[in-house]
Amino acid sequence: MLDRRTFLAAMGTAALVGPRSLFAAAAEPKRIAIVTTVFTYQSHAQHMGDRFLIGYPRHGQWHTPPLKVVSLYVDQRPEGDLSAKRAEAHGFQVYPTIAEALRCGGDKLAVDGVVIIGEHGKYPINAKGQVQYPRFEFFQQAVEVFEKDGRAVPIFNDKHLSYDGKKARKMVADSKRLKFPFLAGSSLPVTWRLPPVEVPYGAELDEALMVGVGGSDPMDYHALEAMQCMVERRKGGETGIESVQLIEGDAVWKAGEEGLWSKRLLEAALTRSDTTQGVTKLDSRMQNLATNGELQKLVTQPAAYLIKRRDGLRTTLLMLNGAVEDYTFAAQIKGGDIVSTQFFLPPTPNVTYSACLVAQIEEMITTGVAPYPVERTEIVSALLDRCLDSKVEGHRRIETPELNISYFGRDVSLFGG
Repeated sequence: MLDRRTFLAAMGTAALVGPRSLFAAAAEPKRIAIVTTVFTYQSHAQHMGDRFLIGYPRHGQWHTPPLKVVSLYVDQRPEGDLSAKRAEAHGFQVYPTIAEALRCGGDKLAVDGVVIIGEHGKYPINAKGQVQYPRFEFFQQAVEVFEKDGRAVPIFNDKHLSYDGKKARKMVADSKRLKFPFLAGSSLPVTWRLPPVEVPYGAELDEALMVGVGGSDPMDYHALEAMQCMVERRKGGETGIESVQLIEGDAVWKAGEEGLWSKRLLEAALTRSDTTQGVTKLDSRMQNLATNGELQKLVTQPAAYLIKRRDGLRTTLLMLNGAVEDYTFAAQIKGGDIVSTQFFLPPTPNVTYSACLVAQIEEMITTGVAPYPVERTEIVSALLDRCLDSKVEGHRRIETPELNISYFGRDVSLFGG
């Protein structure tokens, strides 16, 4: 409690620094529990956890979150585990179960927020190539504590909700049933963009295309969510997915010739890349990979994710390993210009784009409101799961009536931290 002497001292300070500082100084930091698979160098838990512990650069200054890590659960402790060192250095405890971490060793929920980071570690891989990270299981254990203790707090879940679309849907349903804020996803939607553009809110789109790189399913998820954060802004919002198909190899180039994805949008997206390979890298000769025939030489294993929305919008992810090393996007505005940009990812070891995501987590825990809809992550988790079904089932087109997930994206742009 603020006594009279402390209050008067704070008022004197407030005259110099403004009224908001008074309340910031008086408020106790929100207590958070981190629940993770591993806490090792360059793991997602280290990227995000350290920012909660020591702060991060934001808007040209060092920012210390009004959050306090009070407990940690680590599922696996491989060589290089940092959990004990961080606990000793920052004065929190590592608990043997998720329930104990959320209750801080007591008998009631003792935190104001939960950060679930289920990435990295040794877990089973299914027939579709998905690492079966226990994000759903971690989430359900947190929900069980909420139900038993009669109180729920905000949860953040890193990346996919789950490798399984049905589990993802249940997670969102549980958050709505218990009425707690739920935020999820990756850094790409909130990282910087080159140039800093947005699909105009409420615009009608003819088509959208994303270019991504990396393996399936960890990196195609990033690309799909980046595309989703753009197309959800269209007129009528997100209406759900009508069908998906994942094709590979020469079928990708054939689909382009047949007009199943836009070569003009591919050209626009590739113009935003800063990592063009081939002769550009060898001797700095600029090239138009979309038209000069080099793309087919550089990309030996192309993949195309053909996604048709329920409102008729056609969207495509092209995974072009070997041609570029970044993520770019282009969309055709109906009756207007093409919007295109790069989702900029600063290099390791600092990976400062993760600070952009931590800022959104902080916003949710401190305000009690998720900055953007969790349905974004739900629909991407589910459509990726179904795309991989298409892959293992002979690259067939799959109707997806179960993906009738509709929502409106926010009209406020949150990229760049």
